[in-house]
Amino acid sequence: MNAYITTGTLQFLKKIKDKHPDEKMVLMGHDDSAALLHETGGETVFASPRKYEVIDSTGTFENAGYAVLNNIPVTDEGRPLFEYRFSNRPGQVEKEPGFIAIRVLRPLSSNTYVILTLWEAKSAFDKWQLSNASKEAHQEKGQPSNIFSGAPYITTYSIAEEE
Repeated sequence: MNAYITTGTLQFLKKIKDKHPDEKMVLMGHDDSAALLHETGGETVFASPRKYEVIDSTGTFENAGYAVLNNIPVTDEGRPLFEYRFSNRPGQVEKEPGFIAIRVLRPLSSNTYVILTLWEAKSAFDKWQLSNASKEAHQEKGQPSNIFSGAPYITTYSIAEEE
């Protein structure tokens, strides 16, 4: 399974999503900043997206109200260790109230992995961040310093309302 992300205005991306009602997509954002994720086993409908392979997946896109994309630049040498950590994660986030879905996305044309989590609402994500389970999941566990090629950063979006 692959995932593709493109950005643009909400109105433009909504037209793409509406044109392909049978595709698995989630529209994230608001008027001035929006992204559209397309998850498919086939080809994407986007012209020039960021491309990823889905290496871990739980949940669906339905009922999501808030999206968090944790963008993590990883060195070539660090990829196996990074992916090993995610394949052996304890899965605590899935037990959190308000959790909807997670996708661990391996970049196909860059060095930045994306950990996408979908939540019922921002408040559910905020509660997860303050929880002991979150602190435990994000502890540094003796990782070599050469695993990351840059500082991770988070982007967040509200899920665009269907009209």
